[in-house]
Amino acid sequence: MPLDRKLLVAFLLFFSVLGFSQKSSSTENAQNIKIDSLLLKGAMAMDQANFDEAVVKFKEAESLSKKSKNSSSVAISNQLLGKIYFERGETEFAANYILNAIKLHQELQDLNNLGQDYLIYSQILIKTGNSAKALPFLENAELIFSNSRDDDSRTLLATAYLYEGNILQELKNNQEALLKYQEALSILQKVKVKNHYLLGRVNLQEGRVNYNLNQFTKSLEFANRAYDISLSKNFPQIEVDALALLSKIYNKIQDYEKAYVNLALYNQKKQTYFGDLNSEVRETAIKNALLSSINPEDFDPGKRVQANKITTVLIIALFTILCLLALSLYKNNNLRAKANELLQAKNAELVIAKENAEKASIVKAQFLSTITHELRTPMYAVTGLTHLLLSENPTEEQKKHLDSLKFSGEYLLSLINNILDLNKLEADKVEVEQATFNLRKRVDDVLFALERSAQEKGNKLNLEYDNEIPEQIIGDPLMISQILINLIGNGNKFTRDGDIFIRIKQLSHNETQTYLHFEVEDTGEGISKKKQKDIFQNFTQGSVQINRKFGGTGLGLSIVKRLLTLQKSNIELESTLGKGSKFFFDIKYGLAKSKNNEPEERVYEIDYEALKGRKLLVVEDNKINQMITRKILEKNEMECEVADNGEIAIEKVRFDNFDLVLMDIHMPGISGIEATQKIREFNKDVPILALTAVTIDENIDDFYLAGFNDIIPKPYKVEEFFFKIHNALKRKNVIL
Repeated sequence: MPLDRKLLVAFLLFFSVLGFSQKSSSTENAQNIKIDSLLLKGAMAMDQANFDEAVVKFKEAESLSKKSKNSSSVAISNQLLGKIYFERGETEFAANYILNAIKLHQELQDLNNLGQDYLIYSQILIKTGNSAKALPFLENAELIFSNSRDDDSRTLLATAYLYEGNILQELKNNQEALLKYQEALSILQKVKVKNHYLLGRVNLQEGRVNYNLNQFTKSLEFANRAYDISLSKNFPQIEVDALALLSKIYNKIQDYEKAYVNLALYNQKKQTYFGDLNSEVRETAIKNALLSSINPEDFDPGKRVQANKITTVLIIALFTILCLLALSLYKNNNLRAKANELLQAKNAELVIAKENAEKASIVKAQFLSTITHELRTPMYAVTGLTHLLLSENPTEEQKKHLDSLKFSGEYLLSLINNILDLNKLEADKVEVEQATFNLRKRVDDVLFALERSAQEKGNKLNLEYDNEIPEQIIGDPLMISQILINLIGNGNKFTRDGDIFIRIKQLSHNETQTYLHFEVEDTGEGISKKKQKDIFQNFTQGSVQINRKFGGTGLGLSIVKRLLTLQKSNIELESTLGKGSKFFFDIKYGLAKSKNNEPEERVYEIDYEALKGRKLLVVEDNKINQMITRKILEKNEMECEVADNGEIAIEKVRFDNFDLVLMDIHMPGISGIEATQKIREFNKDVPILALTAVTIDENIDDFYLAGFNDIIPKPYKVEEFFFKIHNALKRKNVIL
C-alpha cells in the first residue's frame, strides 16, 4: 500500500525537529547534531525517490546513534529504515528494522513513535499476506492515536482505520469495514491540514464496500469522490482504481453505456500510467536481432521445402497433437484446482457467515430485550396515571380525552408486545387473540385519537360504517386498531387539505361468523406503479423525496401486511400518482352469543373488601412507578411500603410481616430474581409476584424456579393487577 510522500516528509521533519528539542542539553554536541542532520538528509533523499542514498544516510545515523548510546535516535533510524525497505518492497529487511524500533520505543515509552511503528508493521504483515495478524497491531495503534487530538495523530488514526477496514473487507466483514471507513472519513474531514491521498483512498474503499453490500447509489457517490480527488491532486493509482469501480457499478445498475466508457478509460489510463510504452520498439529490436543472426546463404526455402515436406507435415501434426494434449491436461488441472479453491472459499464464507449470523442473533436478542424493557417502563407510568385520573371523577370532556389516552396506551403496548418483538413476529409466533369487542367503539376511538393530527394538516376523516354489522364480534381488537391506525395515519401523512374515507361494510354473515370489508382511501400523493409492489416491505416508502418530505420509518404498511397475514387476510392497494390511494382488505370475525361476553369481566370477580388492610411491600427503584403503584393500592385501602432495591427488600421481609411482595426485576445492586432467591432461604410462605417490564415469554420457568408465585407484566390493566394479587393471597390462605 503506497505511502503519501508529503505526509512522510512532514513526519520525518517533525522527528528532526523533535531530535533537537528533546536534547536541549546536547544542542552543542556535534555528534547529536550530525545524527539529526543525517536523518534529515535521508528523509529528503527518500522524498526524491533516491532510496539508495536514503538507506546510506539512515544507516550512518543508526551507527552513530549506537556509538553515542542515543536510544531514541537508534529507534527513529530503525523506524525510517523499516519505512524505506517497505517502500522498496524488501519486506524481510523492513520487518527486522521495524521490530527493533518497536522494542526500543516500548523501552523508551515513546507512545507516539510506538503507534507509528505498529502502523508500519501492520502494513508489512498485510503486504506479506498476514492480514489477520496485523489487526492487533492496528488496534494498538488506534488506542495510542485516539488519546491525542493534534492533526498528525488524528491523520495517523484515520490511516489505521483505513488499513483495518481493508482487512475486514478482505475477511468479508463488510459491515464492520464500512464503520471503519466512515470513522476514517469523519476524522480526515475535520483535520485542518487535509491529506488528500488518504481522503481519495478512503472514499474509494467506502465505494468498494458499499458495492459489496449492493448499495450501488452510495457506492457510485464515493467512487466519484475518489475519482475527482485523483484528478485534482494527480493520484494515478486512485484514478485507475476508481475508473474500474465505476465501470462495475454502472454495469450492475444496467447503465451499460457509462460502464463501457469508464472501462475504456480505465484501460487507456492503466496503459498510460503503468503499461510498457516502449514494448513496440523493443519487439522491433528483437526481431531485427533475430534476422541479423541468420545467414541468407544458408537459407534457401525453394530447395529445402521439397526435401523436407513429409518430415515437416509429421512434425507439425505431432506438435499439434502434443499441444492439444498439453492444453487439455492444463485446462483439466486448472478446472480442478479452481473447483477446489472455490469449494474451500465457499466453505470459509459459510463458516464466517454462520458465525456472523450467530453474533447478530445474540446482539438482536439483547437489543430487543433492552428496548422492550425501556419502553415498557414509561408505558407503566402512562397507563397507571391514566387509571388514577379516570378514578378521580374527571369532567366529561376530560374523561373523553383520558379514554383516548387509555386507548393510545393500549395501542402502544400492542406495538411493544407484537412489533418490537421482531423474532416472534417474523417467526409467525404472535398469537391472534379471540376476545369479544365492539368494533364501532374501536373505530371511534381510533378516529378520535387521529382527529387532531388530521385537523393540523387540514384533512377531514369521513367514516362510512355499515349499521348491519353486529354490535359485538369476536376477534383481536388490538390488531384491528393497530391496522386502522397505521392505514389512516399513512393516509393522513401523505394528504394535505384533503379527505380520508374509512369504509366498513358487512359482505355476508351467518349464525356464527360475519365477513367484513374495510377500505381506507385518501386524496393525497398517491403511489407510482413501480413502487406499489415494494410498498409493503420493511422500511420502504414511495421515494426518497417522500421520505424526506413526510418522514416516518416505512414500517407501518409492513406491519399491516404481517398482522393481516396472521388473521388469514391480505392487504390490497389501488393508487394513482397525484390523485390518492385506496387500501382494502377483508376479515372474518366470530359472533358473540351475548353482549356481555368479554373475557375482561373475570377480573371483577374479586373480593375487594377482603383486600382492604392487607400489607404489601413494593420493591421498585423507579420513583414514578413507586408512586403509581402505591396510589393504586392505597385507593383500595391497602397498606403499602416501598423498598428502593433488592437488599432493602430482603431486610424488610426478614424483620417485618407482609401479606404479599411485588418485586421488580431490573434494579441497581442485586436483581429481583436474586432478591427473591435470598428471601426464599428464610421465608417460604410470603407470596411474591414479579411486577416487571421484562419480556418473560422465553424465560418464564426461571421466574418460578427462583420462587415467584406469579408474574404481572408492566404495563398492566388495573383489574388484572388486583385479580392476580387476590388469587395469590387466596392460594396462600391469607384471605378466604
